[in-house]
Amino acid sequence: MNYSIKPEALSNKTILITGSGDGIGKQLALDCAKQGATVILLGRTVAKLEAVYDQIISNNGPEPAIVPLDLQGATGKHYLDMANTIEDQFGALDGLVLNAGILGTLRPFAQIPEDEWQEVMQINLHSQFLMLKALLPVLNKAQSASVVFTSSGVGKKGRAYWGCYSVSKFASEGMMQILADEYANSTIRFNSINPGPTQSKLRTRAYPAEDSNSIKAPADIMTPYLYLLADESIGVNGQYIEAQK
Repeated sequence: MNYSIKPEALSNKTILITGSGDGIGKQLALDCAKQGATVILLGRTVAKLEAVYDQIISNNGPEPAIVPLDLQGATGKHYLDMANTIEDQFGALDGLVLNAGILGTLRPFAQIPEDEWQEVMQINLHSQFLMLKALLPVLNKAQSASVVFTSSGVGKKGRAYWGCYSVSKFASEGMMQILADEYANSTIRFNSINPGPTQSKLRTRAYPAEDSNSIKAPADIMTPYLYLLADESIGVNGQYIEAQK
């Protein structure tokens, strides 16, 4: 697949990125702003979002918006209120990147505590369900909108001890495929990206002994994300893309 995009490919687009306070989400927010997008920064920690905001402004990017939201405790009303605010301020939403997620603890399936299972499913899956239900009408107002899910190798093939996280990624991939099929004749496209081994807090928690310098930095895997958010990918729908292939 050709991932080339023109300069300023995201100009005049409004893009919401979850988990944009650090890691892949932060880098993507910076890169989207460099391509001309107005970025909506969503995350739990205001100080981190403000730091990304300041960096975008210092790079002379379009002024971003900040949405402090804890996905673990957010209800359907929180997402509806957010959707209404986005529609009032921007008129439409051109892109949504579902990047936020947690790992849980790697352990045998039989030893997974119920509260841990519920927490991982709430943040990695249920929050996406609620957010999409609220945002689909706002995405539908865009001339062409793109939704990007975050997948994983363990969301395609189960792996021992990755129980909560793996199941949540299988389900998230299924959600993407269902929406892609339902909206196949619409102006919204749905795809997923598996970032692969990338420097992040989640990766460090999963592989604490790994040398982070031996794997890609978030800046090294941005091209497929930017491609899926740009108009060059119109017509690409229901695809699973590996960022490091």
